[in-house]
Amino acid sequence: MADLRQVLKRPVITEKTTLMREANNVVSFVVGKNVNKVEIKKAVEEILKVSVEGVRTINVAGKVKRTGQKFGKRSNWKKAYVTLKDGDSIEVFEGV
Repeated sequence: MADLRQVLKRPVITEKTTLMREANNVVSFVVGKNVNKVEIKKAVEEILKVSVEGVRTINVAGKVKRTGQKFGKRSNWKKAYVTLKDGDSIEVFEGV
């Protein structure tokens, strides 16, 4: 298994993820590109001390950006939607 700091990088806090958290008890994280769902589940349960019901992942393509006459591209990244069991929550997200 990869180092836990390489599995979970940071939470994704947007309007969409806030609505998903409130309605379906789903939280979202930016994760390492090469980690799988089992590693993500173990990392969330170990670091945040919650029970995970399911994990869905998506590879997000980086956007093409322009600065003057030159074009550049942001890096691709991987996002994980983690469904928590009923009754579990993460306190960090409660005040957002």
